[in-house]
Amino acid sequence: MTESADNTDSTDNDSTANAGSDTRGGSAAEFDAGFDADVVVVGLGPVGATAANLAHDLGLRVVAFDRAAEVEPRPRAAGFDHEAMRVFAGLGLADAIAGHTMPYRPSEYRNADGQVIKRIDAAPPPHLLGWAPNYVFDQPHLETTLRRRLDGAAGVDVHLATEVTDVRLDDDGATVHAVDPAGRPRTVRARYVLACDGGGSPARKRLGLRMDDLDFDEPWLVVDVRLRPGAGAGLPRTNVQYCEPDRPSTFVVGPGNHRRWEFMINPGERPEDMTDPDFIGGLLARWLPPGEYDLWRASTYRFHALVLKQWRVRRLFFLGDAAHMTPPFLAQGMCQGIRDASNLMWKLALRLRAGADESLLDTYQRERDPHVRHVTLTAKEFGHVICERDAATAAKRDVDLLAELAERPEGTVRQSLIPGLLAGFLAPEGFPARGDLLPQPRVTDARSATGLLDEFTGSTFRLVLRPDTDPEAVASALRAHASADGFPITLVRLVRPMEDTTIEGPDEYREEQPVLDGWLGRQSCVAVLARPDHYVFGGVHTADDLDALLAAARRQLRGAAGPRRP
Repeated sequence: MTESADNTDSTDNDSTANAGSDTRGGSAAEFDAGFDADVVVVGLGPVGATAANLAHDLGLRVVAFDRAAEVEPRPRAAGFDHEAMRVFAGLGLADAIAGHTMPYRPSEYRNADGQVIKRIDAAPPPHLLGWAPNYVFDQPHLETTLRRRLDGAAGVDVHLATEVTDVRLDDDGATVHAVDPAGRPRTVRARYVLACDGGGSPARKRLGLRMDDLDFDEPWLVVDVRLRPGAGAGLPRTNVQYCEPDRPSTFVVGPGNHRRWEFMINPGERPEDMTDPDFIGGLLARWLPPGEYDLWRASTYRFHALVLKQWRVRRLFFLGDAAHMTPPFLAQGMCQGIRDASNLMWKLALRLRAGADESLLDTYQRERDPHVRHVTLTAKEFGHVICERDAATAAKRDVDLLAELAERPEGTVRQSLIPGLLAGFLAPEGFPARGDLLPQPRVTDARSATGLLDEFTGSTFRLVLRPDTDPEAVASALRAHASADGFPITLVRLVRPMEDTTIEGPDEYREEQPVLDGWLGRQSCVAVLARPDHYVFGGVHTADDLDALLAAARRQLRGAAGPRRP
């Protein structure tokens, strides 16, 4: 399994060049009158803390609550991917977390005879998003870093050890009731509320919302250890899924001296007995003697595959484990929640600060639900491979997988399992590249500054142009966009990747390697319009189609009924 255990039912024993004007639907004072916050975030785990940071950077006023006084000091999730890393880097946190992350090692699936029957690895460099495709990480450090960024941030109020007891919704906003550590009631009036309150979400339960059960429910023990100095020399150098019917298990190489094992709980075993240190020592003895490690955490979980039927109730949105729970066999549990935050926050900001139509917010579930279901069902399929307990069925599995591996000895590229967007705020069908992720190369600008593309553009609407894209057609489309009171656009003009190419304009960039230009070529696009969350609204085969592409985006932001009061 992966490699990130974050399901519920746990038993723990321990140069922006803007084309067009800002289409504001009213002043900030209008929006703020009678409200304490634009957004209330309930729960400051990694998803809630990310959402709060994104909201702050987008100019929204935030009040955040968490019922715990401190960050949980033990790890839960263990992996995240390049999409999440791109979000954290966009918050300026890449350096702060670098010492507590490590690129994810390949995964080998081994049968009871020790044969490798399946491989999962990352795509080779140059990496499509500029970061390693997957990472292992120290969750307590990440959460602490995210929360520290909120400390003292203008327009952000964080209340720890404070429990939200009720959320009352109405047509204009929401009233959030909470109780502070001294038992005093607090009341906050907000435009929107984000329930990031975990798999047992009290907010979800209060509303009686139902989840779709995708039919996966397996008990596992998760054990995290810290290796002592000089220990662990005989451990596998990569991640291993032990597909052994007697007890399926997992080994994960974490950052530094962190190692994780996960063990399926056998029929007749009681979860409360599994966390006994002596029992754990017996399980780990296959790999390590007791004197070579310190037990960090031992928890039992039931790994679920669940997706909320209704992600939005009026002014209340559900994110992360409150909206879905994914078996951890692809290390996508936390990633799913980070995508939720990245998807929703720019839409809320456009609604509140630029008068975008309310229908834009309905695209949150339209986009995220099918994506989450696809990833969850894929993780479930991998889980069934790992969790097979019948010896005869496992033997047939081995034969089939060995045949597949003989045909493709390189194995499966992990990120090929993660889809793009299929519906929502996307160009009409027929526009290429719609719903794909915008690649991120390392680039050099006119000042000879070098870095990843997002460092120059930020998380904005970006119009990316291949070299020699018809400049007159581009200028004409941007003039029409501005005349139509279009949204701000950041231009990215790629120049030919020769060392002697002159970079002249403030919106021109030369790639160190043709990651983005090569991708555009494979998509047969001369240009694409990317959204603030780095997904592509759509592309065009010829610059003459840019007018239609930008007009489609404007129509969707404004909605069929035109701007409405936030």
